[in-house]
This record gives sequence, C-alpha cells and structure tokens, in this order.
Amino acid sequence: MKNTGTIMRLPPIVLLIFFIFFVISFLSNILGPLIPDIIQSFDLSLGLAGFLPFCFFVAYGVASIPAGVLVEKFGEKTMMVAAFGLAFAGAVTFGLNPVFGTALLSLFLIGIGMAILQVVINPLLRTAGGDVNFAFFSVMAQLFFGAASFLSPMLYSYLVRNVHAGEAQNGLIRLFNSLVTPELKWVTLYWVFAVIALLMAVLIGLVKFPKVELKEDERIDTGQAFRVLLRNKFVWMYFLGVFCYVGTEQGVANWVSQFLQVYHGVDASTTGATVVSWFWGLLTIGCVLGLFLLKIWDSRRVLVVFAMGAILSLLSGLFGPTQVALWAFPLVGFFASVMWSVIVSLALNSVSQYHGTFAGILCTGIVGGAVVPLIVGTLGDWIGLRNGMLFLFLTLGYILSIGIWARPLVNNATLKKRKE
Repeated sequence: MKNTGTIMRLPPIVLLIFFIFFVISFLSNILGPLIPDIIQSFDLSLGLAGFLPFCFFVAYGVASIPAGVLVEKFGEKTMMVAAFGLAFAGAVTFGLNPVFGTALLSLFLIGIGMAILQVVINPLLRTAGGDVNFAFFSVMAQLFFGAASFLSPMLYSYLVRNVHAGEAQNGLIRLFNSLVTPELKWVTLYWVFAVIALLMAVLIGLVKFPKVELKEDERIDTGQAFRVLLRNKFVWMYFLGVFCYVGTEQGVANWVSQFLQVYHGVDASTTGATVVSWFWGLLTIGCVLGLFLLKIWDSRRVLVVFAMGAILSLLSGLFGPTQVALWAFPLVGFFASVMWSVIVSLALNSVSQYHGTFAGILCTGIVGGAVVPLIVGTLGDWIGLRNGMLFLFLTLGYILSIGIWARPLVNNATLKKRKE
C-alpha cells in the first residue's frame, strides 16, 4: 500500500489494526473486575485466584519470542487468524465447562493468542500506514487500546445487572439466560469473547494484507544477538523494569475491586468495576499528557515524577477512607500511563544494535503481569490483601530508580533541544 505522506487519510487496513488493538485490550484487561465473582463462584483463596492472571500473562513470556519467529515463517495473516482461533477456543472451552481448572486453561489459550497479536501488529501498522506516520498511528492505537479497557468493565456491569434479572428485555439477554446459570452470570462475558474472536478471525481471513518487510531492527535473532544481549547487565535491568511495570499495572487492576469489596464494602460488580474502568480510562488520558511532557522534559524526569505520583496515589488508596480510595486507585492508572513507553524507549535507546531481539526480550517481561498479582494474592492469604498489595511499592520503587540510573545513548527530543 503506497504511503500518501498524509496522516489525515486512514487506510482501511489501519482502521482494522486499530480495531485489533481495541479487541486485544477488551480481552486482556477485563480480568480485574471478574476476580471477585470468580473467587465467590469457585470458593477460592486469594492465592488460587492469583493463578488466573498468572495463566494469562505467563503466556506472553512463553509465546512472544516463538511468535516472532513463526510470523516470519507463516506470515502475519495466518498468525493473526490462528491467534483469534486460540482466543475463540479458550473462551468457548470455559463457556461450555465453567470450572476453575478450565478457567486456567482458557486464560492461557487467550493469552497466547494476544501475545501473537502483539508481535504482529506493530510492524504491520508501520507498513500499512507508512514509516512517516508510524509514531502518530501508534499513539492513536494506544487510544483505542485504552478505550476498550475503559468500556469492557462497563459491559461486564451491564451483563451482570441484566442477565437472569427477571423478564429478559431483548433477544440477546434471553440467549445469555439460556447459556449461563444465575449463579454464574459473569460467564456471559466469555461467550461475548468467543463471538468477538470468531468474527475477528473471519474478518481477517477475508482482508488482503500488505506484505510486511521487517526492518533489521524488528527481526528476532535467537542466535548471536541473544548471546550478546544477555551478557549486557542493562538488558536484564530493563527487562526487570518491564516486568515491574506490567506487574504493577495488573497488580492494581486485578486486585482493586476485591480490595474495595473487602475493606470498604462496595459492590465489586458495579462500583468496583467502575473504579477499574476509570483506572484504564485515566491511564489513557495520562498518555496524552505524557506526550506533551515528553516534549518539554527529559523522559527520565517524567518517569521519576509519574512514579512518585503513582506511589502517593497507591498509598492513599490503600489507607485512605472509601471516597479517597475510589479516586486514588484510578489515579494510579493515570500516573502509570507513561511508564511503559518511557521504559521501553530508554531500553532500546541504551543499546546500539539488535533492537528487534531486545524488543522480544522486553516483551517477555510482560510475564510480570503473571507473577506480581500471584505474589499479591499469596501474601493476601497470609497477611491480608491490604498488606499484600504493599508489595507493589517494591515494583514502583524499581520503576522510580530507572529514572535515576538510566543512561541512554540517545535522549528524547524536547522543544528546548530543538531550539538549541
């Protein structure tokens, strides 16, 4: 597809990629509001509940690098259809047999599918939209990603309020009434997942994709590049940074609804889901502010300021009264908004070669979203969920430290530097 050199016209394939970002987020970030219902339905301890996000995000650690290799062999379209096929299989498997063991398998399959999609869509977006528009389209894609995270908890609340709630209002609700029991109304969301995944697989199968030629710094080399990078201590330090960021994000998003239910007596399926929704909503809004701040400040300073804001917000959420907590937890999302992009950019700007392989290593750090919520849940069983969530101050503290010790080869461009 030829690049027109303008960002005003959106090629149809770019719109499809934006929608894929939306779907990835919709499927990935709904688990937090569901956890209180899952705990109650299956009579789980907090530690066992922690295995739910573990199974989803550990798939990123397992699948990210192999997916990069397979995409080069089989192509983007085939791998995307396969990814949504896995998500469909995972959702239907749990919908038909809603027990805890099946939930773990389901989340692992969906997680593998989402990991494959994450590997595919960024190079595809660059090719479809053109190199000169890639940064702009990437920001737009993140807005779609954030919008889905904001809307999906609202859909969950709507379904919980309307499924098996007296006489069905419409045919869709009557269908859901026939698919799930009153005790497991939240399973309805998995049938929604299944339909979305199936439709996306069919849609992608019908669309003609542009041929993606990976740039040298987008390729994953599992040979010499790995050996060189893994001998670099900063590679490990930035890997841990990604690990801590995703762990923090998911540690808050997955446990805040349960926390509010336990310590403040709020309804997890309505008020709790709304708080999670605003966590993702403010995270999206923060991205926009972050873009502005990165034009006037060094990215390391931005990271330090936002990490301190997240620490203070989390402290207020954990120990403040109900009304403070309802606002403080979403503010953690606001201050977390710039962390991913800053950490990854600092990392990639700290090595002079093998950026594609390094990016693959960083993506495996997403496994932090598996480990940290599990640690929080296990600690919650031993010492209480509030004390368990104190673990998140360790991950936020490490993120804060990155802004102090980072020494990138290239600093982010600011307006002041341009004038000079």
